[in-house]
Amino acid sequence: MDLLSRKLHEHAGRHGPVMLMYHAVRQDNSTPAWPWAVSMRQFRSQLDFLVDEGYAAPTMAQLVATPDAWTGRTVVITFDDGYVDNFAACDELEKRGLRASWFIVAGAIGREPHWPEDGRPAGRLLDAAELRAMHGRGFDIGSHTLNHLRLPALDEATLKVELGVSRQVLEDTLGAPVGSFAYPYGVWDERCAKAVAAAGYAAACTTRTGWALRDNDPYRLRRLSVFNDDTVSSLARKLYLGDNAVAWGDLARYALRRFVG
Repeated sequence: MDLLSRKLHEHAGRHGPVMLMYHAVRQDNSTPAWPWAVSMRQFRSQLDFLVDEGYAAPTMAQLVATPDAWTGRTVVITFDDGYVDNFAACDELEKRGLRASWFIVAGAIGREPHWPEDGRPAGRLLDAAELRAMHGRGFDIGSHTLNHLRLPALDEATLKVELGVSRQVLEDTLGAPVGSFAYPYGVWDERCAKAVAAAGYAAACTTRTGWALRDNDPYRLRRLSVFNDDTVSSLARKLYLGDNAVAWGDLARYALRRFVG
């Protein structure tokens, strides 16, 4: 890690818990082409950094259930969609005593994704047996809807199906309650947030940047994205700033605004 990033990170954790959003973890060590994927080498180095820096890693369900309990450096690690390569990520998390939360597209369990192609990984999503195994190992399994649709565009009936049926499918698969949710594409509005609460979820996360609990609303939890070009240094800067925009030019503009202000 570069010296400046390390120096900045010394002040990380003062604003409360942070949530990280992953999608895919490639098994080889080359840089993935898809922006929302990381290599296994990147993933391991990022997890090692979190452990070395003393981060607690509760699931999203644990964070929401006891928000005042996480006073030190805290990171909630999340995965969207449920790609099969995530199963190996569980091993890496477990080796380090870390937990994470998964948001599964319930209508595609064990099958290839059916939403529009954007460079995402080929192959299937996690199947029922893998999800049960992950749940049994202490990982949080939540919903990412039934069909990965943009919720604000849906009519009331379809919205209810996407939220309610996906939760029921996952509960039937796991044999346990499901209370966590993530908005597909990070798109949501007040109507959607109310519908998520009415469907029985305890919390939902967005893709808005910032400290996880900044809005004091369990249905507006904020997350930071982890991209294919993120190094340990850029991750450290994200944890310090609570933002995705941490390139050196972004930091220079941030410093200038603070100086002028």
